[in-house]
Amino acid sequence: MKKNIFIYIIFFICGSTLAQTVKVLDKETGRGVKNVSIFNEANTISLTTNKEGFADVSLLKDNEVILFSHISYAVYRIKKANLKNRNFVIQLIKESEQLDEVVISAFKKDVKTKRIAERIAVISKKDIRKISPQTSADLLAAIPGIKVQKSQFGGGSPVIRGMESNRVLLVVDGVRMNNAIYRKGHLQNAITLSPNLLEKTEVVFGPSSVVYGSDALGGVIHYYTKTPKLSENNEVNSQFFSRYSSVNQEITTSISAELSFKRWASFTSISYSDFGDLRAGKKRSHGFENWGNVFYHSENVNENYAATPTLNTNPNLLRNTGYNQTDFLQKFFVPLLKDTDLKVNLQYSTSSNIKRFDRLTELTDLTDVSSLKFAEWYYGPQQRLLLSSQLDLYPRKNWLETVAITAAFQNIKESRIQRKFGSLDRSYREEIVNVFSLNGDFSVPLSNNNSRLLSYGFEFAYNDVGSTSYGKTLNIESDQINGFSNDFKVQSRYPDGGSNFLTSAVYVGYRQDLTKKSTLNTGVRFTNINKNANWLDETFLTFEDKSISRNNSAVTATLGYVFKPNKNWQLNSVLSSGFRSPNIDDVGRVREKAGNVTIPNILVSPEFAYNAELGLFKYFNKKKFRLGSNIYYTLLDNYIQRDFVYNADGSILQVEFDGEFGNAVNNQNMGTAYIFGYTANYLGKISKTINTSGFVTYTKGRTYDTKEPMSSIPPLFGQFELNYKKEKIALGAEFRFNSKKDIEDFNITEGIDNHDLTPVVNANATNEEDIYFGSPSWMTFGVNGSYDFNTNFSIQARLDNVFDEHYIEFASGVSSPGRNLSVSILANF
Repeated sequence: MKKNIFIYIIFFICGSTLAQTVKVLDKETGRGVKNVSIFNEANTISLTTNKEGFADVSLLKDNEVILFSHISYAVYRIKKANLKNRNFVIQLIKESEQLDEVVISAFKKDVKTKRIAERIAVISKKDIRKISPQTSADLLAAIPGIKVQKSQFGGGSPVIRGMESNRVLLVVDGVRMNNAIYRKGHLQNAITLSPNLLEKTEVVFGPSSVVYGSDALGGVIHYYTKTPKLSENNEVNSQFFSRYSSVNQEITTSISAELSFKRWASFTSISYSDFGDLRAGKKRSHGFENWGNVFYHSENVNENYAATPTLNTNPNLLRNTGYNQTDFLQKFFVPLLKDTDLKVNLQYSTSSNIKRFDRLTELTDLTDVSSLKFAEWYYGPQQRLLLSSQLDLYPRKNWLETVAITAAFQNIKESRIQRKFGSLDRSYREEIVNVFSLNGDFSVPLSNNNSRLLSYGFEFAYNDVGSTSYGKTLNIESDQINGFSNDFKVQSRYPDGGSNFLTSAVYVGYRQDLTKKSTLNTGVRFTNINKNANWLDETFLTFEDKSISRNNSAVTATLGYVFKPNKNWQLNSVLSSGFRSPNIDDVGRVREKAGNVTIPNILVSPEFAYNAELGLFKYFNKKKFRLGSNIYYTLLDNYIQRDFVYNADGSILQVEFDGEFGNAVNNQNMGTAYIFGYTANYLGKISKTINTSGFVTYTKGRTYDTKEPMSSIPPLFGQFELNYKKEKIALGAEFRFNSKKDIEDFNITEGIDNHDLTPVVNANATNEEDIYFGSPSWMTFGVNGSYDFNTNFSIQARLDNVFDEHYIEFASGVSSPGRNLSVSILANF
């Protein structure tokens, strides 16, 4: 007996000595990766990692090159002799040189793009660093197919396929940002997340209502913030980022710290940006000498009082565009069990007052540049709080592979303060939205090789909206505001008795590889939405029914097919439907703009979109270069558009707003309309050191019933880039262009296109199409470069709009930046 025990101990010691165990980890999370194929170049030995990511590689020789391959990761190559230097730990990344990115947003699960029919765009952390955007809206503007509108510099409203604001769904870390007061028109909430906090951004183009529900008509923009990763060795890493930009004296500073341990991990980051007044470009190739200049401005800021507009000594300096913003992110990653992870997410964003530039430059007389209408018009601090917890389970059973349960709470605060010149009456409108949500997403493998996959899930979201309003008359002493002398009533923006919005939905999806060359994706979703609203005060508006309760439901579906005749060609086709249920903003908003007063319409019903699209891709040079094109046609049915409200005698209803009467308009269901467009793009490497990319996007939209152009349809636009990188240095150049949009192609009835902010060609004309020019064409050129001194310190510089062109993005109320030199440093500790 003793002899047997002695032999067993000797055998165990020798086996342990000879065994060489490698551990394969996910670089993003630090968790082990199962089912990784490990083989030599001759393919004579093949191994697979176990559930924890371990594999014994002792059979492989030291001089052999080992390959690590997994469907969701880039292939990793290493000589076995070098494994010892890495402590037998390999980290795989979800980034492929062959352009087959792994994305999550399309199905809420890791999927390679070669299996997805929808058009997807991905901006990685590396891309974000290179673009160096001042805001997340500026980041979106760099994505092929997205145009961004700005009413003020502290904003950015993304347009996807002619859809904007509440027709585009914003999501952060699996939680929908769209809430019950996301408005139709231009929406500035995309900036409430610093780009310095982002790991990546994914964009799904086209109706995506099966997975995401209401609002995803034009597409889904999904922000993914940085997540801490586990480490076999206790690690503490910190990072410092700082940037200066000359065009608006921007100073941005971001500090982060990551704690990585075997049992838990933490990531903390805070980012602060201070933006001064923006300087527009001086070179006016469009030929309009005064367009976009600020000749007079309001000095009614910081409790100063100026009874009349102030002459601007530098009309090219856009007074009242500066603001500051602070963003905070705290994440915890805790593996509770071997197959269970918990992620806790805290996000907070707040800003200073943000002046509404386009309203502060609004004139009461087009022939008099000093006739400013508003002395004060600004948003109060825009605050967003997100608390969420996500429980990820990996049962890895035949009947259930993955589970993700996400519970979240959001608190959003907005306010609008305004006062006209010639008046001491200041009005306040404040909104608070509390959102409670619960999502569940499940996936079930129906085959051992993952060629068939069933997914399903549910969603509940409850929005509680509080809206208050009041007015105060200023007390002025020595050109300073010294308290208030009177209170008065003001019409609230939303129902003053409170309102709520409840969404409940279930969905199911199915994916199958029909053959090695083709994949089918399909799904269906049922959504039910209930909204309630109560109005109390009827000083300004009267209501037939002061309390409403409306219920809407919709069934949406999608069918996608991917065909790959060979390794260098791919054809995608999609049939999909989407819908958007009217929210509290659609049915209950009251506001004034350009003499029109929007009033409630509780009878608005959902709008639907039916979409067909084709995508074609050709790969070259072992999939290191790709040419692509995507063409689509979307039919909108029962679409919602703002239009005039008429009296019984056919005249336009007049209503009072802040002491003045204006034409009544409201959101109304119309008939049918279409949006057609395409994006052609290329991406890839010319050589080992040179890569290039580019795109051109065209969009057209018109109504079938009224024969008008659709709102939010940008003109033809595009961008081309050429980049060089070798060792520590990187250089790049980019060219951006935007074609002209004729005034005849603006939707003047609805006013969202801001045709009245385009150049004036005949101020005395009676027809608006004769007064305004439309959106002029423009082009800009920029260069950039970076140098990595070592792995811990790098510097980057950009010179955008090199020729200092003056231009204004389509439908925007503020000029775009002139020549801008930005310099940033990044240090890791």
